[in-house]
Amino acid sequence: MSVGSAQLTHTITTGWGLDLTNRVKDVHTAPRPDATPEPVKACIQWARHLDEVREAQRLRYQVFANEWGAHIASALPGHDIDVFDDYCEHLTVRAGPDGPVVGTYRVLVPAQASRMGGTYTDTEFDLVRLRGLRPGMVEFGRSCVHPDHRQGSVIMALWGALIAFMQQNHFETMLGCASIPMLHNGVVNTQVAASLWARMKETHLAPIEYRVSPRFALPLHQAQADLAVEPPPLIRGYLRLGAKLLGPPAWDQDFNSADLPMMLALKDIPEKYRRHFLRA
Repeated sequence: MSVGSAQLTHTITTGWGLDLTNRVKDVHTAPRPDATPEPVKACIQWARHLDEVREAQRLRYQVFANEWGAHIASALPGHDIDVFDDYCEHLTVRAGPDGPVVGTYRVLVPAQASRMGGTYTDTEFDLVRLRGLRPGMVEFGRSCVHPDHRQGSVIMALWGALIAFMQQNHFETMLGCASIPMLHNGVVNTQVAASLWARMKETHLAPIEYRVSPRFALPLHQAQADLAVEPPPLIRGYLRLGAKLLGPPAWDQDFNSADLPMMLALKDIPEKYRRHFLRA
């Protein structure tokens, strides 16, 4: 489904001169099997104050800790909070103007990454080969969507706002870790992640000059890698937009996930998506 047309509601300018334009989009959420389908107007907006950031952090905890089984050490119970959050902009999707937050991303821009001393992706991978891209490179991270809203339209709406953010602020490249949950039936299993990596590297691996290496690699040699499995929806979205894999997955033991390093350049977005997302 097309993301649809956007109605500007207001513009926020941060202390870093960023253009954060909040938008409202019509997004029909996917109902549960026993529910009556009803259209929901999803509100795509950037967090304006701490309470809205806390809502995003609560959703992250719900997905990462309660669903994935992540071990999250946070000063605020029921919230996923780390040292990068205070340096990031936080994008949220609400199920209706006054509804709960059902999707979120956080964005770390180059100036803030410099103040922080690096990106979250730096903690999982050696990014030395990307040093020339850093002035125009934005990190997208901590992405998650509520399980009742994981259909293409919500994900595409998130991406529409993120790509608009990059274009408005003259950023050229997106970097991030795309996570594959490894907790299956209560047991950590590497087979799904190993199988996805084996298949996707054949078609979506970046050129050698952009390859990175994990600081703590997933033990791929110990895992069956021939399962017929589909990538998670967010990773499928990245690949459709033209993102490339930068190397093999890192093993995030705290989050019970295999993290793939991915990069997307605005210039590589296919024409059919450029018409949706990019302004001439």
